[in-house]
Amino acid sequence: MYVILVYDVGEKRVAKMLKLCRKYLSWIQNSVFEGEITDAKLKELQIRAENIIDSNFDSIIIFKNRDEKWLNKQIIGKERSSISNYL
Repeated sequence: MYVILVYDVGEKRVAKMLKLCRKYLSWIQNSVFEGEITDAKLKELQIRAENIIDSNFDSIIIFKNRDEKWLNKQIIGKERSSISNYL
């Protein structure tokens, strides 16, 4: 499945979330990640993220789609990180 993950976490937890998300997805912009991921890996990412965040203050939003081809993405300005470089 193809996902876009967005997080908004406290300053003390940003580095941990960035490091975690980079293990599973491609970083495309501050606090925004995208990429192909299996259901099992997504569940693993969610569990690890829940252990980092403070659910009273932080949030994570995950947009899921069956395939990237069904997503119409438009980039205005400089693209932070192109995932087309990966095999």
